[in-house]
Amino acid sequence: MMKLRSYSTLLLFIAIVSVVSFSAAQFTPGQWYVHLIKPEWTPPNWIFPVVWTVLYLMIAVAGWLIFKSSSRIMQIAWVAQLVFNALWSWLFFGLHWIGVAMVDIFAMFVCILFLVWNAYKTNPAVFWLMTPYLLWVSYALALNGAIFFLNPL
Repeated sequence: MMKLRSYSTLLLFIAIVSVVSFSAAQFTPGQWYVHLIKPEWTPPNWIFPVVWTVLYLMIAVAGWLIFKSSSRIMQIAWVAQLVFNALWSWLFFGLHWIGVAMVDIFAMFVCILFLVWNAYKTNPAVFWLMTPYLLWVSYALALNGAIFFLNPL
């Protein structure tokens, strides 16, 4: 019975993260993004949904593991990074607030870094699940910053 409840909880985490994913998908790049000046190292648009699909699944599993066995501060950091994640697409693509989105993604980066750093010795599975996310968000932060500086207000 306990194992079934545990897997049901995993499904809940997948559902929660899926809602965040779905909300982010409501704000697409569109013509505004096409006309922005972007650095040469900007990936093609098709790569984003592929990468994010994998990352969102890893984020959900990591959250499930964190809520099963980690400290309250780790749980808060996981929720915080998910909130910042949900806000970013709305800020960047929805409102076109590139600078505010950069602050948001930096806060997300800090939360993820905290999770990875603290999971390194205490929860190796969370460490390995969140590290690709940290790397991708680091890249996305640099890309957001480059777009901000290449497109003055």
